[in-house]
Amino acid sequence: MNVHDSEKIAGIFSENGLISADHAENADVIVLNTCSIREKAEQKFLSELGRLKKAKDYNPGLKIAVAGCIAQQQGKSLFKRFPYVDFIVGPNNIDKLYRWIDNKSIGTALEDNPEYHKKNLPMQRAGGVRAWVSIMYGCENFCAYCVVPYTRGKERSRPAQDIYDEISSLAKRGFKEVTLLGQNVNSYGRTLEEAVHFPDLLRKVHSIDGVERIRFVTSHPRDLSEELILAMKELPKVCEHLHLPIQSGSDHVLHLMNRGYTFKEYRRRVDGLRKMIPGISITTDIITGFPGETEEDFRMTMQALTDIQYDGIFAFKYSKRPGTKAIEMPDHVPEQVKAERLAQVLQLQEDVTYQKNSELVGQVLEILVEGPSSSDPERLTGRTGTNKIVHYCGEREDQDAFVNVRIVKAGLHSLFGEKLF
Repeated sequence: MNVHDSEKIAGIFSENGLISADHAENADVIVLNTCSIREKAEQKFLSELGRLKKAKDYNPGLKIAVAGCIAQQQGKSLFKRFPYVDFIVGPNNIDKLYRWIDNKSIGTALEDNPEYHKKNLPMQRAGGVRAWVSIMYGCENFCAYCVVPYTRGKERSRPAQDIYDEISSLAKRGFKEVTLLGQNVNSYGRTLEEAVHFPDLLRKVHSIDGVERIRFVTSHPRDLSEELILAMKELPKVCEHLHLPIQSGSDHVLHLMNRGYTFKEYRRRVDGLRKMIPGISITTDIITGFPGETEEDFRMTMQALTDIQYDGIFAFKYSKRPGTKAIEMPDHVPEQVKAERLAQVLQLQEDVTYQKNSELVGQVLEILVEGPSSSDPERLTGRTGTNKIVHYCGEREDQDAFVNVRIVKAGLHSLFGEKLF
């Protein structure tokens, strides 16, 4: 979502005649688009902003803007700590960059922007075959650990026709895969006057000529409906992959987190997905060391990982976030314990992921080729419908095309294949 916001920021600058600089020291304007979901991301931002002081001293005409969730969260206090910052803009006010470009004044754009979801901003997209498309903004789930409702505001769905028109334009430009973005895509349409829900939107996007693959993130387990599962089964363009964050395998912790489901309910949804869509790839998020998490709670999370057998996970230590309910909870887990539990989660999942990848050796899979591999320029890289990364030796004309490869080797984070001619 932040990467896509950065595409919008770049699009606004490009529309106003600016081009991307090759290095920060050659720039007239620097924008730091920030994330506040974890403390580590905030620390990285503060370090980077501190380093930019030297650039400002060397070039007093340099303009520095802070965008994103940290901008929204800390607001004008950033001016006091970093007086060389020129502009602060929240994630729902990216369109206000037009105003800043015009007058170059010091200021902020942090106010409520109730019509932001109806605005179609220019974008400078990365790549030419896969595109991100926002379908909604904000969140109203108020999970106890999460700052998103406070930094991105109330949930608002974009009009379905605007989404359809944007994706139709992308298809005409050669984009073959789109990923629909929202904090909780399953609740799409709840704020619209028209009676369009997420399965309806999937069917509408599926009808667009030129679009060959449809993905979406993120799904909240509580709102994963039978209608959505049926749409995934019936629509061949919808990829057989679902990211479904569980966060914990303990009902006690899930209640403290305000997740709105039990492990039994979550497991029932996973079982339903696998029954309706055999071979579906399921990934998830895990938080270790949430306040109040006991050894028994953690054991339940480890058991959940063992039982469900995810294709992959994103796992993190609990991070205190200002303004969230969790920060005020008792029984915070010591950092060392959080780290030890995280290490156990990652080791368990590595074994599961490698085993699942190994089972694909010998199979022929279709991949959409994205370009040269970042780790080996002699190879090309693509993704399967289940979101597995595959490296293989191919020709330049394979880029942006669908290619069939036989998997010959499994790795922990990717697969290696040979092209079928």
